[in-house]
Amino acid sequence: MRAVLARAAVLAGAFAAGAVAAHAASIPHLLRLTADLQRSRERILASSEEERRQLRHDLHDGLGPTLASLAMSLDAARITLAGEPERMDPLLADVRDRLATAVGEIRDLAHGLRPPALDDLGLVAAIEAFAEGCCERVDVRFDGDPAGLPAAVEVATYRIVQEALTNVRRHAPGSTALVLLSRDTELHLMVADTGPGLPDTPRNGGAPRSRRGLEAMKEWAAELGGGCVITSRTGGGTVVTARLPLASAEYHRASIGRGGRR
Repeated sequence: MRAVLARAAVLAGAFAAGAVAAHAASIPHLLRLTADLQRSRERILASSEEERRQLRHDLHDGLGPTLASLAMSLDAARITLAGEPERMDPLLADVRDRLATAVGEIRDLAHGLRPPALDDLGLVAAIEAFAEGCCERVDVRFDGDPAGLPAAVEVATYRIVQEALTNVRRHAPGSTALVLLSRDTELHLMVADTGPGLPDTPRNGGAPRSRRGLEAMKEWAAELGGGCVITSRTGGGTVVTARLPLASAEYHRASIGRGGRR
């Protein structure tokens, strides 16, 4: 009996030692994951803050002075109408031109917040419209019902697909592409093309391909708690895959509706 107990104690000690060693070995990996997550969060926050800063700049330093100037011009026109009505035509023509410019600025700001094609056409048709003429052929498929997607998911999906197809147009206009979307608790998307893929080094002494757009796709997915991966497949072609959780986007929308901060 004592021998059995001794053997059991030895085995238990070895098991405990192995567990401790395994735990210790996993600590560096967990630390790296935590550091990567922190860096990703910092990039997302910095990107969001830069977008807000740019929007404030456009409103305060661009659109604001334009509207104030229009108000002054209307006051001048009113005074001119009372004393020199024959000078009204050029004044009103100038106000009209500047008003058209202000309308264009407002439209650009609205487009930056949410692409109007999503409201006008819906997600699938908006992607199809953008994909037209992108390359030899683009097939767009949605497995399931695209209705009722959270607005944040629609915007992120459209922007990721838009960036992926823009890269196809720039670097592989003679290829074909497939845009495949499906949904369950998450929206899954894939954009695959038959182009040359992502070269690791510049070809023929050319400049390296910018990775700013590739990082932007990852950040759009990460903002919703999802992920995006861009790879080159064997035999040529680039594959962009992303997953966008629907539940986190619903919470994101509800928190904004309550006045919450992102």
